Amino acid sequence: MDPLHLGMGWTEEELEMPQILIESTYGQSHPGSAHLDCLAHAAEKGVAENGGKAARYYVTDICDGMAQGHDGMNYSLASRDMIANMIEIHANANAFDAGVFLATCDKSVPAILMGIGRVNMPAIVVTGGVMDAGPGLLTLEQIGAYSAMFQRGEISKEQFAYYKKHACPSCGACSFMGTACSMQIMAESLGLMLPGSALMPAAGEELAAAAQAAGKRAVELAREGVAARQIVTEKSFENAIMVHAAISGSTNCLIHIPAVAHEFGIDLDADTFDRMHRNAHYLLNIRPAGRWPAQFFSYAGGVPRIMEEIKSMLHLDAMTVTGKTVGENLQELRDSGFYERRGRSLKKWNLKREDIISPFDNPLGRHGTVAILKGNLAPQGAVVKHSAVPKEMFHAVLKARPFNCEEDALNAVLHHGIKPGDAVIIRYEGPKGSGMPEMFYTTEAISSDAELGSKIALITDGRFSGASKGPAIGHVSPEAQAGGPIALVEEGDLIEVDIPGRLLRIVGVKGVLKTPAEIDDILARRKKEWHPKPERYPTGVLHFYAQHAASPMKGGYME
Repeated sequence: MDPLHLGMGWTEEELEMPQILIESTYGQSHPGSAHLDCLAHAAEKGVAENGGKAARYYVTDICDGMAQGHDGMNYSLASRDMIANMIEIHANANAFDAGVFLATCDKSVPAILMGIGRVNMPAIVVTGGVMDAGPGLLTLEQIGAYSAMFQRGEISKEQFAYYKKHACPSCGACSFMGTACSMQIMAESLGLMLPGSALMPAAGEELAAAAQAAGKRAVELAREGVAARQIVTEKSFENAIMVHAAISGSTNCLIHIPAVAHEFGIDLDADTFDRMHRNAHYLLNIRPAGRWPAQFFSYAGGVPRIMEEIKSMLHLDAMTVTGKTVGENLQELRDSGFYERRGRSLKKWNLKREDIISPFDNPLGRHGTVAILKGNLAPQGAVVKHSAVPKEMFHAVLKARPFNCEEDALNAVLHHGIKPGDAVIIRYEGPKGSGMPEMFYTTEAISSDAELGSKIALITDGRFSGASKGPAIGHVSPEAQAGGPIALVEEGDLIEVDIPGRLLRIVGVKGVLKTPAEIDDILARRKKEWHPKPERYPTGVLHFYAQHAASPMKGGYME
């Protein structure tokens, strides 16, 4: 008998039931988490209905949007690993038989996936869905562009205030295919969610019902003794990557998915994304790459519909948390009228499923959406979302304009210090440099500038928001703080970007082309004179993270 549980009001009978951890990132921290306790209570109800006893635990996440514009953004990626650490502590410090894990957003969803892989217990995921779009289908990712337009004097203060006031009308993930929405889709694609439950409207009754059903299923998983690593295999990750290509998912997934795979004991790097994206079909007409807000994804059939379209490229025999394979789940949904029920919401907008999710044989693109570039500027690789890059920038030789922090680069862009033909280099923003913050405002300032949007590139060892678009190349590795070549770039160096050729390299100095051997000699001389910047955070969490962070190309996890 456990007197400590009895002290919380448990009964003796409940002590004998399967004990289910309900872990959420609930907190009044942002719209993605503020409603999660309601879903946790729904999951708890489902656990009780199936003869289990639930215990609710919490580890609140932070919001990348609220962290924008100040040093709070530097804590964002590190927070992922800290949440995973707390899940490990909560799960292993108590004798739970299974877990229901709830999260919504950019770092919380990969964090719970990492935690699940690490503790390897029977587990099921519930995500917090997506918020509605605002008036005129306004969505939050447009605010960055409106901010740049306001600073340039292109819209009034009153117009900008209206956009800010109406961009987030409800709880849930921001309604565009940013990192939050992408990672919800990844969680379902890995087989850890009930089919069709990713990106449900956050304000709808259907999401609470899904949470309740997940609670019921958690009890069954406990009784069956099916742990997460028995479900999630290498095949599961390959399925997720193919879905990522089909949805034009966030580049941040190339940090998160390898980190999740690492916790599941699977070696997966960014090169795998490049290989699998090369012949993948891109199907999704959702912002920021497409036209419609993310709530329409669920209306069109969600992850199952994407999988139906690309099933020739999937492992249909991959197991899922339902106890059935991917193929069996899809067949069951077809037979149940799932797609017809979901499609009723599209009819209200006079839209068809094909307006949101293109057929496999008529895709929006046939070469995936991301590429890994390598060369003397990025020996370990760099990431570009080529589906969002103007065709004019698929191959270009540009003049380097290096900056040692994002703030200086953004100021130069906004005040016309950057000209067509420039390569804006932002460095010392990698995991070891500053925690690897997003370069959101700089990318939006560039892509919203008619003169610059198709005529320059942004190259950084930092990362981008999932909402970012335009000629942006990130995750340059090794990073500057680790002595990578990006630290050695000087004003006027010539930078070649070749997306089809997967190249990112320095090809000239002071505007003059040089041979590869000459460039190697120049970089060797510069390296001898280079010294790392003083550590930005000598104490605290970011000091610890900087000391232990792996390369972004491996997942940026703590080693």
